[in-house]
Amino acid sequence: MRSPMYTKRTATHRDLPPKKKRPPGSLAKAYLVLYNILMTVGWLTIAMVLVRGYLVTRSYHGGYYHSVETPLKVFQTAAVLEILHSAVGIVPSSVALTCVQVVSRVFVTWAVTHSVGEVQGEASVLVFLTAWTVTEVIRYSYYTFSLVGRVPGLLKWARYSLFVVLYPVGVAGELLTMYRALPYVQKTGLYSVALPAEYFGVSFNYHSFLLVTMASYVPLFPRLYLHMLQQRKKVLGLAKDHKVD
Repeated sequence: MRSPMYTKRTATHRDLPPKKKRPPGSLAKAYLVLYNILMTVGWLTIAMVLVRGYLVTRSYHGGYYHSVETPLKVFQTAAVLEILHSAVGIVPSSVALTCVQVVSRVFVTWAVTHSVGEVQGEASVLVFLTAWTVTEVIRYSYYTFSLVGRVPGLLKWARYSLFVVLYPVGVAGELLTMYRALPYVQKTGLYSVALPAEYFGVSFNYHSFLLVTMASYVPLFPRLYLHMLQQRKKVLGLAKDHKVD
């Protein structure tokens, strides 16, 4: 039987309000503002190049990837810093979820699209490029406004609503691009390594690794998508309640 003192202490502990995550310090905040502004400008640049390319060619096929290759690699790779931001606590994002999202895009950028030149003209590349670009322009703009002051209502809605379509479209483009890369990877033996028997016969088959990576989307995508839907309900629901009050 628990003593009254133990029961009282437990009840008191439960009655305490949850600890609020402290906002970043002034130096960290200044850094995050600069980071998000630069990322917004970078993805806006990619967006403008894609739009200009379409207006010129009036086609969904062509050299879209080559026209944005350098800024795509720079700004998508720079997103690796967001894993560090989460790890050191200057942003409240989950380290695990951030890592999955960032690493998957960096992998598609470098290990698939960059490495397998034959897929760079595929329509699937334009699909994920468009989805990523719209998503990131909105996301980094939202973060910038969040750090410096009030977020415009339309931007908040876009941040927590357009992903409903953009996220699965982007994932479909990524998977289709990896699928298109499979024959070339198998034919060329790209990144595959087979060591001699004296080294225990250890080998790495990149074709098989790509198949495993594609399969990993099956359990990961629903989890990430549901998490984002929950965030949408939380943020937009609170905003709605606030207006009613």
